[in-house]
Amino acid sequence: MSIKTQEALVLNKHRCGSMRYSALSFILLLMLLCSHSGLTQVEPKAVVKVSPDQRVFRGETVTLTCDIQGAGDIQWTYSWLKDGSVIPDITERVYTITSLSDNSKYSCEAKSISDAVTLTLSDLPRSTLTLTPNSPVFTGETVNLKCVIESYSDWRWRNGLTNDWRYEWYKGRYSVMLQTSERYTVNRDTLTIRGATESDQGQYWCRGQRDGRPNSSQSSSAVSLTVKDLKPKPELTSDPAGAALTGNTVTLTCHMNLSPGWDFYWYKYTLNSETKTQTNSYRVKIDSVSDGGQYWCRAGRGKPVYYTQYSDALWVNVTVSPKAVVTVRPDERVFRGETVTLRCDIKWGGDTEWTYRWETQGRNNQYTNSVRRISTQELNIISVEDFHSGKYTCTGQMGTQSSQRSDAVTLTVSAEAQAAVRVSPQPWLTEGDSVTLICEVTGSSTGWTFSWFRDDDHLSDSSRGAGGSYTLSPAALQHTGVYTCRAERGRPAYYTKNSNTQPLWITGVSPSVSLVVSPSRSQHFSTDSLSLSCEDQRNSAGWTVRRYTNRNTEDCSTQTGSRCRIISLSTSDSGVYWCQSESGEKRHPLNITVYDGDVILESSVDPVIEGHTLTLHCLHRSTNSPILRADFYKDGSLVQHQTTGEMNITTVSKSHEGFYYCKTERGQSLHSWISVRVSRSGQISVFKILSSLLAACMFLLATVVLLFKCCRARVPSAEDQSQYSVREETST
Repeated sequence: MSIKTQEALVLNKHRCGSMRYSALSFILLLMLLCSHSGLTQVEPKAVVKVSPDQRVFRGETVTLTCDIQGAGDIQWTYSWLKDGSVIPDITERVYTITSLSDNSKYSCEAKSISDAVTLTLSDLPRSTLTLTPNSPVFTGETVNLKCVIESYSDWRWRNGLTNDWRYEWYKGRYSVMLQTSERYTVNRDTLTIRGATESDQGQYWCRGQRDGRPNSSQSSSAVSLTVKDLKPKPELTSDPAGAALTGNTVTLTCHMNLSPGWDFYWYKYTLNSETKTQTNSYRVKIDSVSDGGQYWCRAGRGKPVYYTQYSDALWVNVTVSPKAVVTVRPDERVFRGETVTLRCDIKWGGDTEWTYRWETQGRNNQYTNSVRRISTQELNIISVEDFHSGKYTCTGQMGTQSSQRSDAVTLTVSAEAQAAVRVSPQPWLTEGDSVTLICEVTGSSTGWTFSWFRDDDHLSDSSRGAGGSYTLSPAALQHTGVYTCRAERGRPAYYTKNSNTQPLWITGVSPSVSLVVSPSRSQHFSTDSLSLSCEDQRNSAGWTVRRYTNRNTEDCSTQTGSRCRIISLSTSDSGVYWCQSESGEKRHPLNITVYDGDVILESSVDPVIEGHTLTLHCLHRSTNSPILRADFYKDGSLVQHQTTGEMNITTVSKSHEGFYYCKTERGQSLHSWISVRVSRSGQISVFKILSSLLAACMFLLATVVLLFKCCRARVPSAEDQSQYSVREETST
């Protein structure tokens, strides 16, 4: 063998070894790839198939088939499991369940156990039967029964297709299906009974059938139909039952013991026109008496409408509503702190009990219930304030009826009440005169009683009645003093402030104590001096000069015993001066006026005696003598024009009494009251005349009595005459 041949053999041997090694590696690699790529032998798998569906309706039959996938023609034996437990005696490939009782998981096994299949049990669709109108119904009515079958999301109404429901109607417990007739008609889900009769009474129910699954519904619950032969007759009532008041409403009610679903028809006067409501009540607005009269009602339901009988006629009586009247105590104008009572009165016959509603007018002139909700006849406001001012009205309420609202009463609340006193005819009096003090409350005149005070002492004999007048007749010396008054009203009592002061000055005809003034006149210039002294005719001591100035009573400024001297007068010294004893007696009051002007009227400080001469002068400050050219006035009217500065009235009478003043080119004086007193001789003359007349009357009366007795004595009586006759006959 050559060397090349040997080398070739060695090379081939090496190549063969390499190839064997490569083939083995390839086989191992191929086996590894096959194991990971699923090319190894697969074990057969059991799978459960369900027919018709995993959703099973109650009463349906379901078929389970155990399918072994990848088994070829191998014959298997089977086992069935329910919820993981083997079902005994079931070894067939196909398992039929005729009546599924609950929800369960089913699986099968041959060599291996299949995946479980869940069977879900569902109820058949529910059927609900409704009855229109509600039972009971009446003969002749039309009745509709409607069968409603529950639907699921995967079911559809498909008109004309086999999957539509077909409805079956049954009456009675024997489940006899109703047949369509002239009176019984079916329109899909509705059974209509026309002209119902008593034979139609009974229990009705329904159910549905269809071609697809589920092929039937549950049977509905039974509905009872009752048919009454007698047409119902409603009863008509009204509220209020008695007379209705104009301005109110009357509620008519049509009573029926029936099921709901009725409409109601209302008639007035005739049955030709009607009003329809869906409720059994009807409100009638009573605007006038003509809204009264006869009313009827009836009910109806269905299509065509089935009507009840008419009710009996109900007569609604209408009366004109009374008007409320508000009265206010003590007055419509009151004062802060008073108690106010507002009373609501309604003139109405009978013993009807009213309740009341009070209203006040707000800022926008609209009436509101802002006062308070009070049903009593009286509205009491205790301690009234400004905000209570306003207009008040009331209305009476009698059940559902109300009266006419009252006219508004305006309540005005003012500040604290103030009494004021005035005198008539005037405060300067002579003993024996008459005077009246009048007390009034500013801005109010109703319901007050009055109390009077003299020098701050309450007068027990003062009038407390209405009118507020206090009369002194005749006036006496002890009546002199400063008077005030106060008013009160209400319970609890409300008091006014005390009035202004009003002095009364009464002088005697012949005063035993006189107040002597120097200079002797009533008006004085300021800065002049004035001397006053008390002179007692009985020479009794203890008298001092007192005065009333600026509503204050005080001693004269500079006084020595019964004398007072004012060196320099001022206007504050104006007032009334009098003599007063230690026991408080007041005598001879005089009015002194101090004027800081240039002209005064000179007149006597004492009253002028009737029949005497009155002399007046107009004085000027610079000369303290009469001004020649002056005009004299009485009570505001010109009396005389003088060029002598003096006015004289030679014979004074009571008519000359009044306020006098003078007027010149240099100025005008203040007013002075000139009082005229009846002379004492005149009073005596009158007394003598009255005494003479009385004596003459007594004499005439005595003469008449004596003459009458004499006449009776001269005429014999009938008894005397009969006795005389008997004696005369006896003597013969």
